[in-house]
Amino acid sequence: MRYVPENPLIIQSDHTLLLETMGPNFRPARDALVRFAELVKSPDYVHTYRVTPLSLWNAASSGLTVDEVLATLEKWAKYDIPPNVPVSIRQTMARWGRLQLHKDPRGLKLVAAEPVLLIEICSLKPVQPLIGKKVDDTTVLVDPKDRGELKQVLAHLGHPVEDLAGYRDGAALEMQVLPETKSGTAWGLREYQRDAVDAFFGDSVAQGGSGVVVLPCGAGKTMVGIAAMARLGMKTLILCTNVTALRQWKSEIIERSSLTEDDVSEYSGELKDIKSVTLSTYQMLTFRKSRNDEFVHFGLFDRENWGLVIYDEVHLLPAPIFRAVAHLQARRRLGLTATLVREDGKETDVFALIGPKRYDVPWKDLEHQGWIASATCTELRVDFTDDDRLRYAVADDREKFRIASVNARKLPVIEELLQQHSGDRVLILGMYVDQLDWLSRRLGFPLIEGKTPQKRRDELFARFRHGDERVLVISKVGNFSVDLPDASVAIQVSGTWGSRQEEAQRLGRILRPKSGDNKASFYSLVTRDTVEQTFGEKRQLFLTEQGYAYRIETRT
Repeated sequence: MRYVPENPLIIQSDHTLLLETMGPNFRPARDALVRFAELVKSPDYVHTYRVTPLSLWNAASSGLTVDEVLATLEKWAKYDIPPNVPVSIRQTMARWGRLQLHKDPRGLKLVAAEPVLLIEICSLKPVQPLIGKKVDDTTVLVDPKDRGELKQVLAHLGHPVEDLAGYRDGAALEMQVLPETKSGTAWGLREYQRDAVDAFFGDSVAQGGSGVVVLPCGAGKTMVGIAAMARLGMKTLILCTNVTALRQWKSEIIERSSLTEDDVSEYSGELKDIKSVTLSTYQMLTFRKSRNDEFVHFGLFDRENWGLVIYDEVHLLPAPIFRAVAHLQARRRLGLTATLVREDGKETDVFALIGPKRYDVPWKDLEHQGWIASATCTELRVDFTDDDRLRYAVADDREKFRIASVNARKLPVIEELLQQHSGDRVLILGMYVDQLDWLSRRLGFPLIEGKTPQKRRDELFARFRHGDERVLVISKVGNFSVDLPDASVAIQVSGTWGSRQEEAQRLGRILRPKSGDNKASFYSLVTRDTVEQTFGEKRQLFLTEQGYAYRIETRT
């Protein structure tokens, strides 16, 4: 029986991987595992990963081979690998590419690697309405309108489809990336950004054009989008999380490319203009007058001859938009995100409809290269007052979480941190607006929340960037796509249950590279021995997977 004591990995027959954290080989083993496995939990001494079909398909689509996966397991395994695990991994990864969609004079055709596979596919009831006439033993016709839904259904049934049917070209877009910004600052794509664009297009611009690029917050995903637009040279629709993000995109496009204000438009609640590059928001596209009405603005997808649709923060793509995306498969689609984690479990839909993961780079790799700030993460555990402890004890589960989250004893801890970081720009982030409003009034710093008018938000963000405001108190509206490069400290006073994506995005607010020591500090305040502490541990999972360790401190 194999036993290698210095190896940290224990592989179990149910496809869970136990990774010991205390040995010298923990870090290299973790960095290798993240390419094809998902972190499930991360207590102090043993982290648990799971190998899933989706994690393996994404690995295969990004170029990782089954031999490389198995070599990683063999290299770091402490004990013998259960014999069923390599067999299962080979079979699962081999499914990628066994079903392919191709163009056909009659529409599209689904081609199976062997006749028995086509027989299996054609016998699946959810698939039958989405396929047409059988051409031969391995080929069946598909109506182009069913392209997206077929891929979506088959992915959920365990049969990923490699889509090689190509794309319909959109209207031409004359656009070049400039060697310096229009304000006179020299710039160029970083190597990993060029690699991301290359991976998105693959062997050729004609064939490549669907998939997801995963980069940390602050690593310049917008630059990847701009470079992809310039390389393709076609009319582009960009969907953002909010108007602040939309205007940041617009500003960057105009500043770093040959496009001008006349070429780039905004389709929002305030303006509904359409130009060669049009930016809108998910909220705009999912607006409807009532739950039973049609989505008012879905027609934007089909109204223009788009060559490329960019989905910023694609992990937040609202479920209703999946319907529209299913009908957009002939258009090139680029998803940009810091994490493919979705709290609603729809990662498979992103894989099938936007495309597989084309490029990914570990956060710590970019930190070591200086492209994002080096961050320390600290969880500060705060006690209750006796009265609040009693209220907590008799509350129901939902109210327990709220009572713990808004614990008033967090205030002196925040004041201590503000004094400790008196020379830094600080973001105070939370979930409950009444808690944030109270903190804003007590501390004397401005609050940005959902009801804050866009003009006021823009004004406060600008004051923060220019140093006129040192601290901002921000609700969930600040989780995504807010460019505040000088923010170096984030204090999270409350979070959304166990949301891993929120934790990653909030850390991302302070990861943009900084002058000087290029360091950032992230603090998460939780009430000790409560459900908030339990959910806090779940929120930290994705960042732990990326190599961030939380230091735990107690405040009485």
